[in-house]
Amino acid sequence: MGPGANLFDKFGHSAFRVKDGPNRRDMVFNYGTYDFNTPNFYTKFARGKLLYSLSVSDYRSFYNSYVAQNRWIKTQELNLTYAQKQALFTYLVTNAQPENRDYRYDFCFDNCATRIRDVLVAALVDDVEYKDDYLEETKTFRQLIQQNVHWNSWGSVGMDVGIGAVTDVEATPWEHQFLPEYIFQAAGSATITRDGEKVPLVKATHTLFQNKPKETKVSFLKSPLFVFVLLGLLILIITYKDYRNKARSRFLDATLFFITGIVGIILVLLWFATDHSTTANNYNVLWAFPFSLFFAFAISKRQPKRWLRRYMMFLILSLALLTLHSITGVQQFAIALIPLFVALAIRYLYVVRWLMS
Repeated sequence: MGPGANLFDKFGHSAFRVKDGPNRRDMVFNYGTYDFNTPNFYTKFARGKLLYSLSVSDYRSFYNSYVAQNRWIKTQELNLTYAQKQALFTYLVTNAQPENRDYRYDFCFDNCATRIRDVLVAALVDDVEYKDDYLEETKTFRQLIQQNVHWNSWGSVGMDVGIGAVTDVEATPWEHQFLPEYIFQAAGSATITRDGEKVPLVKATHTLFQNKPKETKVSFLKSPLFVFVLLGLLILIITYKDYRNKARSRFLDATLFFITGIVGIILVLLWFATDHSTTANNYNVLWAFPFSLFFAFAISKRQPKRWLRRYMMFLILSLALLTLHSITGVQQFAIALIPLFVALAIRYLYVVRWLMS
């Protein structure tokens, strides 16, 4: 299934369809479902502890739901013997039992797409073989995550801020398959041993529903880049006025410390207090340093303590290190945040100079 309009739909979806004409069965095994009534749903989701489930539904209702969302649907008919079909079906039915259907979701390594491949490998044992040559080029996890999302959107910026340097490593062809698009491509080049002979895993490919593409209009005036350009200009204008008046806007400095500190604490919690594999080693803390929250009151005073000057110099060095990380490829940061980074650096330099006077 193709991408949808919502951020969580942008990556597409995959599922198994089992059609048994003689017994009038046409069902979908879907590894991408979860229960909103789960106790502490949002807390578990934030901590990466939410369980996803394998659900079974009628094909027609499943199909209609994606048609209603204007999402294209393609199918790959697998080239299996009767025994292999039975083995796969038995595996799915067993996996759908209440005691077996739940699993700990991981966006990059264990999701509705990877389960398609992993179930085939588990059910068909050594008969199925995936190849690495289905890709013309490999990408990093971050590039793969972002490729269906416009860079100048709030969803893209939010993901770039939330995910860490662990996503800036190149994914192997096997690891590319956390996205449905690559599960589809990999299956198209895979082989299956059928009666002692290796044959293509996919016997036929069909388009079940072709959507009507809708142009996605991104309003620049509501975009992150425009907002952060305005925010950066506001910081620079206040800093220039402070320079002309030989003053310091304590409210601005306290606000910057408070907001960046809050963001920093959230990032640290995502890094250390969750099971999300993609939020570790997040060097966005170099501009959103969590300790700034605790120093917001101190910087708001008319005459701050002298040690705050050293802390401000530390923040400037952190921004320099952030720039180095970006240039060397350790971690990529949201392009829309560049105006904010520049404004923060200039503001911090001014405050250091003011504190030294």
